[in-house]
Amino acid sequence: MDKVLIHTDVILDLLLDRNPFSDDAANLLSLCEFKRIQGFVTPIIISKVYCILRQTAKHEKVIESLLQLMTIVDVLTIEKATILQALGSEFTDFEDALQNYAAETDSNVTIIITRNIKDYKKSTLGVMTPENFLKTGVTDI
Repeated sequence: MDKVLIHTDVILDLLLDRNPFSDDAANLLSLCEFKRIQGFVTPIIISKVYCILRQTAKHEKVIESLLQLMTIVDVLTIEKATILQALGSEFTDFEDALQNYAAETDSNVTIIITRNIKDYKKSTLGVMTPENFLKTGVTDI
C-alpha cells in the first residue's frame, strides 16, 4: 500500500471545490477512505487549511470538515530534529521543507502528492501531482 503525504493544495482543492483539480483530489482522498493508500498530513497542513477555510466559512463548519478529513488520514509528527533539518536545508520555502522532512522522517512515506512539484526539487521522496499519481493505475478506485 502506498503511503503518501497529501499537501495543503490538494486538500484545499477538494474542500474549496477548486475546478479542474477537485475531482482528482476527491479521487485521491477516496483512496484513503477505502484504505487503498495511506494518506498523511502534518499539523501545519491542518492549521493552514483551517486558516484558509476560515476566511469563507464559520468556525463550526471548518471544524466539521477537518474532523471528517481526520477520519481518513493520519498525522505525521514534527519534532525538533525535523525543524532543524528544515532550517538547514536548501529548500527555499520553509513550510515545504517542514512537510518534506516530516515525510522523510517517517520511513514509510514514499511520495508527496502536490500540485506544486517544483517546490520539492530538493526532496529525496517521489513527488507527484494528484493527476499523475492517479494515472499510475496501481490504486484504481
